[in-house]
Amino acid sequence: MPGKVLLAAPRGYCAGVDRAVVTVEKALDLYGPPVYVRKQIVHNKYVVHRLEERGAIFVEELDEVPEGSTVVFSAHGVAPSVHAEAGDRGLKTIDATCPLVTKVHLEAKRFAAEGMQILLIGHEGHEEVVGTMGEAPDAMTLVESPADAEMVSVDPERPLVWLSQTTLSVDETLETVDRLQERFPHLQSPPSDDICYATQNRQAAVKQIAEQCDLLIVVGSGNSSNSVRLVEVGLESGASSSYRVDGVDELDEAWLDGVSTVGLTSGASVPEVLVDGVLAWLAERGFGDVEEVTAAEETLVFALPPELRRDLKAAGSA
Repeated sequence: MPGKVLLAAPRGYCAGVDRAVVTVEKALDLYGPPVYVRKQIVHNKYVVHRLEERGAIFVEELDEVPEGSTVVFSAHGVAPSVHAEAGDRGLKTIDATCPLVTKVHLEAKRFAAEGMQILLIGHEGHEEVVGTMGEAPDAMTLVESPADAEMVSVDPERPLVWLSQTTLSVDETLETVDRLQERFPHLQSPPSDDICYATQNRQAAVKQIAEQCDLLIVVGSGNSSNSVRLVEVGLESGASSSYRVDGVDELDEAWLDGVSTVGLTSGASVPEVLVDGVLAWLAERGFGDVEEVTAAEETLVFALPPELRRDLKAAGSA
């Protein structure tokens, strides 16, 4: 009996990722290689490799970038100290930080300036968290989980607010906030939810198909927080099994044993070509009936970084 594929929508590239990847591509076209990129521009092996082939050089820290070179900051954002270091070393910087991450940075600065204590919900060591905490290190405490929320200590006399990494599980974040509010009734919320629209939409799409899936495949890299979360959300929402793969090479035919319905989605930094490869692999194994299940429509587009737009305009290629 032929198998069925439920293809989640939306999936793949969000507006912030698309902007970041196009930023590096346009910079290579305009300035010529090499263009340096601090950290992975987005958390996807395929995208990074493709940009490397075009002449992008990915570095961990700015001391690896020759003075006077062009360097792009990744979509995950950087701390103010990184901007200062780039200025000290005479580097030409293009900031591809996702505008939704920038929003959290600005909230952190404002709340710290107002004398508030900030509880940042996120994962230690994630680039976005490192950048956000760099905005107000003395005012901010990291809370990684609902269990962490039970142990964190605050000054009861000072105002308190929470912020979050943009790519977390919506449900786990709300659980963490609930526990924090039980302990600290004076805890304030940010003006708007910090978890980005794309993260929420991709999780909602997975929830919509998970109960019908014997197997859920999530295309995305292991260092992609939002991709890893999709696997967890799928299992929590009723999928019998769920696996994350970078691409078709990591698929295992044994996963299809006894399976009649496969769910398929991809993280926010994943190009559609990788999903197409998985669909072709599934079709070859009898899963050619594909139904797209749409949880939301996405129309948001972000303008390129202003410093790049200015140079493109000057070159007549805007």
